[in-house]
Amino acid sequence: MEKTLLSQIQAGQSFIVNARRRNGVILCKPYHAEFAGPGALIGGSLDLTCQKLVGVGKLSILLPASPDDLHRACLIRRQWILLTQKMTAHDDSQERARLLLTQFDNYFRGDDLASLSDELLGQLVGTFCSTIVYARLGLEA
Repeated sequence: MEKTLLSQIQAGQSFIVNARRRNGVILCKPYHAEFAGPGALIGGSLDLTCQKLVGVGKLSILLPASPDDLHRACLIRRQWILLTQKMTAHDDSQERARLLLTQFDNYFRGDDLASLSDELLGQLVGTFCSTIVYARLGLEA
């Protein structure tokens, strides 16, 4: 499903992450990654450079039913971007990693978080994968 979805996103098609489930998608771009959570728009002109998709939780994607749905989903995507921006505003990379893991740990099941690579999580907040490893150790303690 994710390969088909990726090709549709690269072609400019728009989708919405199902807002009724605890799920999301990490969109891997050439120099960073972005998280789009429940209710967020993915695709369209926002994600043409997306190279890989990684589902978080049991990924559920919907087609927008109306222009209003697209508008709402775009506003929700903006909220997810602002949340990530607040995390990346910290100068301390360990703090950025800790904030990301805490946020994901509060929202997703432990096995959903454990299945995400350290490198991928680091790309979300601009840290090395080793920083994520240390933050995961601190989260488990």
